[in-house]
Amino acid sequence: MAQLLDGASKLGWVLLKAVLRFVFMFFNNCVAIPSYCLYLLLLQPLRIWDSYTFWHIEGVMFKWLLGMVSSWGWIAGYTVTEWGDDVRPISEEAAMVIVNHQSTGDVCTLMMCLQDKGTVVQKMMWLMDHVFKYTNFGLVSLIHGDFFIRQGKAHRDKQLIYLKDHLDKYYYNRDRKWIVLFPEGGFLRKRRETSQLFAKKHSLPHLTHVTLPRLGATHVILKTLSAQQENGSLGCETRTTNQTANKHKGLQWVIDVTIAYPKARPMDIQTWIFGYRPPTVTHVHYRMYPIKDVPVEAEALTDWLYQRFVEKEKLLTYFYDKEVFSRHFLQKWSSFTVQLIKDSSL
Repeated sequence: MAQLLDGASKLGWVLLKAVLRFVFMFFNNCVAIPSYCLYLLLLQPLRIWDSYTFWHIEGVMFKWLLGMVSSWGWIAGYTVTEWGDDVRPISEEAAMVIVNHQSTGDVCTLMMCLQDKGTVVQKMMWLMDHVFKYTNFGLVSLIHGDFFIRQGKAHRDKQLIYLKDHLDKYYYNRDRKWIVLFPEGGFLRKRRETSQLFAKKHSLPHLTHVTLPRLGATHVILKTLSAQQENGSLGCETRTTNQTANKHKGLQWVIDVTIAYPKARPMDIQTWIFGYRPPTVTHVHYRMYPIKDVPVEAEALTDWLYQRFVEKEKLLTYFYDKEVFSRHFLQKWSSFTVQLIKDSSL
């Protein structure tokens, strides 16, 4: 009886805490998001006169909003341990960030990780599923210039055209640096079976902790933002002479990010909001590649991208066994070569 009462007491406390957190976050959003929109509305004359300064101010406020989301995790005891290469020295350089995708909590985890990486958060661009457009944060992302992509074969070709147009219009003129995407094209639990069937059919590696990545968005980003775009003439927003002189050099890095959750239990956005899971440490591994080492042609890029996700599989397999990431273990697999059979449907 005592145990039953104790369990009921703990459950009651969890439910009360979840309700209090939800109420706090609801009012938090009701104040913060309209304030962000109102300030930007009032600053529209500045956008016409000096768009560079306008987007700098917008980026600062965007970082504050992402910091607000990160704080929800900190309050609940959800923290992050970082492994691998130190990405802070390249925080002001243009980079494409490729991340494995397990749940909606991946975005929150990245928001938390990148807060202390200089101006990365305020100058970054996200590629996310179009359903996020209809969430409470969708309007903010829309204003910031993130790209919402529709999944599925019926939309794939058009979406890649829209992505290129979006990059041409917003990336340089808003002084974006890091662009974040999830090449798997969906959550692990939803894509794993299809990916494994595809791999079996084409004699590709059998992956459990990640899925085979899709080439489309990665290829478009590399071709659109590579060094040949250095003239900085993309887009049509007004710039001052000094700002035009400060031209982009194009992408300089690809940052491979691997997110690992204890016991392979991903955290979703509901967990971040309600905080019903005990304090948890999420592990994030970084590996940097100079852009000169990344092929741009479709066939070679497919090989390169597949190999990155095979390495992620090995990293995660080791992590779930030892609960640590191992640089020595990764180096052991750095020369691993995968013989691939290409298929345009992936």
